[in-house]
Amino acid sequence: MTALSAQASDINSAAVDLQPVLAAVDAVLGAQPRPVELHEPRFGARERELVLDCIDTNWVSSAGQYVTRFEQMVAKVAGARHAVAIVNGTAALHAALLLEGVKPNDEVLLPAITFVATANAVSHAGAVPHFVDSTWDTLGIDPVALDKHLEAIAVQRDGGWVNRQTGRRLRAVVPVHIFGHPVDMAALGAVAAKYGLVVVEDATESLGSTWNGQGCGTFGHSAVLSFNGNKIVTTGGGGMILTDDDDHARHARHFTSTAKKSHAWAFEHDEVAYNYRLPNINAALGCAQMERLEGMVAAKRELAERYLQAFSAFPWAKIYREPKGAQSNYWLNTLVLDRDYAAERDRLLAALHGHGIRARPLWTPMHMLPMYRDCPRAPLAVAEDMSARCINLPSSPFLAEAGRTNANQR
Repeated sequence: MTALSAQASDINSAAVDLQPVLAAVDAVLGAQPRPVELHEPRFGARERELVLDCIDTNWVSSAGQYVTRFEQMVAKVAGARHAVAIVNGTAALHAALLLEGVKPNDEVLLPAITFVATANAVSHAGAVPHFVDSTWDTLGIDPVALDKHLEAIAVQRDGGWVNRQTGRRLRAVVPVHIFGHPVDMAALGAVAAKYGLVVVEDATESLGSTWNGQGCGTFGHSAVLSFNGNKIVTTGGGGMILTDDDDHARHARHFTSTAKKSHAWAFEHDEVAYNYRLPNINAALGCAQMERLEGMVAAKRELAERYLQAFSAFPWAKIYREPKGAQSNYWLNTLVLDRDYAAERDRLLAALHGHGIRARPLWTPMHMLPMYRDCPRAPLAVAEDMSARCINLPSSPFLAEAGRTNANQR
């Protein structure tokens, strides 16, 4: 008996039959070679052409035409006046928080359900992550729960708001558009304004997503994007700071380029700063990828619709559908188990992996990680519920084509 057939036998003998889940995923993915990874990049002749141009011309570092071109392409798609290319998303958020005035020992509010880089960037700034709950409506920060929490713990002092429990200044809020699904930014913005919080959007997963027609990354004073290898557009590693503020954009470029003053030969620097700018060779990859962004978003939305259809009549699990008013890039499609079946999550993950499907659970909630267990937090019942019941399924754009082929063969 093979390992796969043995595992199938184990699945069938269990109380809950997992084979229908595997069959539904197979119906979406078609005859795609196994294993099927969660989210893979694809490069072609155009990427090769632009990268070779960097090599042939020796413009491979942070100076070069592709950095500027990439910034302009991203700004146009996002709907922002300015985009500043950064070496990765974590560095972009770190710099963005510092540029927005986050100081050591400030508290920054962020969802407990996020990739660890969001909390790490707050820590890198010397600030303290303060975890708040999410809503099933968007998978992101719940503005109603946030307002209720702040009413309980925030007091005005010295012209600002502080946490009465810790005495620390409440400085900023970082909404995260989880898996490309936009947060309700109108409601969140109202809460932020009420408590004098600066909004820095973590839009690292949501390039190409919109909320009521407005691009993610354009709701706060500044926002950040990521172009890691698993994002919808990749530069291998890369990030971006978005803003509509001309002065802020100029300072961001200066601050992330070692604060070197412009001069033909002298090395004059006017503040402690960071060497965070994106190399030209990475930006070249990004330019080629951005030329295909519209098609990749369309393909990912098609793939999401296939998942939605495959699980539409499923008795104990469903695919998460974009929030009302949103157009999501569906960065990662998410299978949500009914609450009574949450205990099946890890067994289902094992079955999917045994079937060559590289599914994964949500990130461990931030307040459950050892370095963040003692951080301030709101009640996190929804975040913990999400963590127990959600599974991400393969979501690479090219999988839509595989699904079309499978559908035609049927």
